[in-house]
Amino acid sequence: MQITSLENERVKKYCRLKEKKYRDQENQFIVEGNHLVEEAYRAGLIDEVILEIGEECSFNVPIVFVTKEIIAKITTLESPPTILALCHKKEMKESLGNKILILDEIQDPGNLGTMIRSSKAFHIDSIVLGEGCVDFYNPKVLRSTQGMIFHSNIVTAKIEGLIPKLKKENIVVYGTRVESGIDIRTIKKEKKEKFALIMGNEGNGVHQEILELCDEYLYIPMSEEVESLNVAIATSILLYEFDRR
Repeated sequence: MQITSLENERVKKYCRLKEKKYRDQENQFIVEGNHLVEEAYRAGLIDEVILEIGEECSFNVPIVFVTKEIIAKITTLESPPTILALCHKKEMKESLGNKILILDEIQDPGNLGTMIRSSKAFHIDSIVLGEGCVDFYNPKVLRSTQGMIFHSNIVTAKIEGLIPKLKKENIVVYGTRVESGIDIRTIKKEKKEKFALIMGNEGNGVHQEILELCDEYLYIPMSEEVESLNVAIATSILLYEFDRR
């Protein structure tokens, strides 16, 4: 199929998918650029490739050829790529596993993307997004994960309702707090096998009512000259320590 009109209905659909409500409605999203398209293909999520006329693609999926102008209209990138893909959302597993990252109102797409990528690097089984988190199919989130989002189990849930269920499964729930907190470097090996780590909003941290439900608290020892770390960096450090043997 080849499309040359900016007013084509298919093109309008691609453009609508920049908004969360339409991604939810259609259960689809767009990925942009060679690397993300390749990762989405590996995960079996591509419904069709959107390719600039004159370019080639070896993927065994339907291909829609479009003009450079159409790609420029669809893309969220400043420098339009030559390849995009229409994908369907991944079916997530209900079982969360034993190593869980819970995110409370993370709003910055770059931060969420980095946290997803670090979770994959440090063997987290599932990521739970609480209320108020940015959509994990947001284009900036997708780019920040470098494709690791397609190989991660990510679910949404009300955190206050989830924590009691985790405790029934003997999963220790950790929050972060310097006062009365445990130095992350001192966590025993046996406490690294089953856990849920809760990280909070960029400006306000974890909501107090959620913190109060935690079993224990952790902190990262660092220079007194530094007041705090970016939440994505802090999460990466904590996950590294949990993964370290």
